[in-house]
Amino acid sequence: MTPGFEEIMAIRGRGMPGDGEVTIKGHDPVFSARFRIGETTANILAGVGVAVTDIHELKTGRRQKVAIDVRHAAATCQSSKFVSQPAAGGGWKVVQSPSMAHMRSITQPWRTRDGRWYLPHFNLPHLHDRVIGVLKCESSADAVAKAVAQWDSHDLEEAVAGARACGSIVRSNAEWLAHPHGKMLSGKPLIEVTRIGDSDPIPFPEGERPLSGIRVLDLTRILAGPIAARTLAEHGADVLMVTAQHLPQVPEHVMDTSHGKRSSFLDLNRAEDVATLKKLVRSADVFSQGYRPGIMDQHGLSPEQLAAERPGIIYLSVSCYGHGGPFTNRGGWEQIAQCATGICLDNGDERPKLLPASACDYTTGYNGAYGVLLALARRAREGGSYHVRVSLCRSGMHIYQQGHVRCPEADLGLARAELDSIMVESKGGHGTLKHLAPVLSLSETRPYWDKPSPVLGSSPPEWLSQVGRHK
Repeated sequence: MTPGFEEIMAIRGRGMPGDGEVTIKGHDPVFSARFRIGETTANILAGVGVAVTDIHELKTGRRQKVAIDVRHAAATCQSSKFVSQPAAGGGWKVVQSPSMAHMRSITQPWRTRDGRWYLPHFNLPHLHDRVIGVLKCESSADAVAKAVAQWDSHDLEEAVAGARACGSIVRSNAEWLAHPHGKMLSGKPLIEVTRIGDSDPIPFPEGERPLSGIRVLDLTRILAGPIAARTLAEHGADVLMVTAQHLPQVPEHVMDTSHGKRSSFLDLNRAEDVATLKKLVRSADVFSQGYRPGIMDQHGLSPEQLAAERPGIIYLSVSCYGHGGPFTNRGGWEQIAQCATGICLDNGDERPKLLPASACDYTTGYNGAYGVLLALARRAREGGSYHVRVSLCRSGMHIYQQGHVRCPEADLGLARAELDSIMVESKGGHGTLKHLAPVLSLSETRPYWDKPSPVLGSSPPEWLSQVGRHK
């Protein structure tokens, strides 16, 4: 096994799995990139498999065989790009919002006045408008490039952060590790699992699947957080996705990251909706959120508040920059993590270049699910409430630490036939969708989603049946 997989197992704290229990097939490069996207993702997905097997063993006394293909693991880091619907003339058409194509064209590294590179981020309408407000330009690649060129890099980074918008200087990895925030993150594990309260041991509910009867509140949006909850859903958890009608979303991301979930609308600005959410928390097992620090505290939904309200809760926090350090309160995205940690710089030649896959987002999501699984097993063995923390930048640092690979000149990726072999069709509120299936293989409990991706707000804010709960 690789050092990367050994690091994942060290977080588990129970040594390496037995000989022959885990099989990781294949190697990078899978994409035209200089980083080990496939191998890094395969390692954490194999870790998820081991953690699920730990739970299966607690429930049945048996362990399972875990297998993952590096190429298929890499494909999951592009999964939203593969979501398709039937085309009018036959075949399939990829779902893509016109706004996303425009966003990608301007969310790129641009040269600054002091000769450095800076990436402004334009993902959602309100964040787009804040950046444009700082740059004072039109929303086009040429206009953004000219506007960025009028700024010194550090001044622009601070101005965008001051507007509560998102962006990052393109740093080298060495520069990041010397930065106060990079120094802070380098002293933290890839996945933090901290006990924050006491409870009696809580055994896993009865049920055929590893996470049957486990209840997850998913208050996250756009990739990393939703991927964490989706991963729990593919092992049988009852995942209730909570958002509000006014919050902006990206349709293809919603369709792709919501398999196996239900969706309800609750507005944290309404006292009665917060009361409903707290009622759900009292019988939940997992609470997952990706808000900026302090927001949850304002609503009485901090880790410590929920641990007091529901002893035994597993609280997952997903962020860009992690907890502690000067950038803690800043929002961020996949591209920002790549720029901050040195990935974007090393992946380019004449100019920095973003990866062809959202590796920081997806691995952070899998890291979050892995941490939750470990905490659930620990809760079953010894009791306690736990806070799990993961961040895009810490995941980016981990990707960087796995080393570089030679980047082929020709475009790589999965051929159509290979991709089709790991795709499935589902029918639900979005009509018929074709999308990636779970790629992790377990010998006894096959991962799958038991319901299609829902239309947002299509379910009432309540849990499924009590049958099988913690008997």
